[in-house]
Amino acid sequence: MIKLNNIFKWYNVGGSRAFVLKDVNISIKEGEFVSIMGPSGSGKSTLLHIIGLLDEPNEGAYSFQNENVLKLKEKKRSEIYKQHMGFVFQAYHLIDELTVAENIETPLIYKNMKSSERKAVVADMLDRFGIVGKKDLFPNQLSGGQQQIVGIARALAGKPKVLLADEPTGNLNSKQGDEIMQLFKKLNEEEGVTIIQVTHSEKNAAYGDRIIELLDGQIQQN
Repeated sequence: MIKLNNIFKWYNVGGSRAFVLKDVNISIKEGEFVSIMGPSGSGKSTLLHIIGLLDEPNEGAYSFQNENVLKLKEKKRSEIYKQHMGFVFQAYHLIDELTVAENIETPLIYKNMKSSERKAVVADMLDRFGIVGKKDLFPNQLSGGQQQIVGIARALAGKPKVLLADEPTGNLNSKQGDEIMQLFKKLNEEEGVTIIQVTHSEKNAAYGDRIIELLDGQIQQN
């Protein structure tokens, strides 16, 4: 489903290249649950952003469902992201001017769903995550943990084929964190959602089928 070949990412610093990713090769099958681990600065988030089509490598090839996405125009790439991917960001990325319910509805608007269908999906997500009472609040009225839950609900609302999660439980207490990881496992096992998570937590990483270890932008173990 996902194939990265010879991926390099660098920044030019004072006339020389500072590498973030070096010669990364990964294959991820449909329905896999993969954990990416490594110390801070090892390139984990950059790798996740490239897989999620939010960033581009300087060199290398990336195919998603046998399509060379790096050769596609930006509009087509954006369509693939909106149709097939859900992203849980470490920094929430909620839209401040929208309520909780409106934030969760956002990815559904891109799927050309009828308003009544969208409302039903949002109601289901609010109920599933126990945030019905927060639906009319704005992000700045929520705690960090609550914002993260809304971000996860938004990512799942569009029923993505691939869920990308960057430190998904980083702002949650341990009970909430365990609940989210169990939900991810259930989505993976029962609905076949492919999950790729970046995590510092060995406990969270263990939910995956395998662990990819990154160090200084290179894969140590795959």
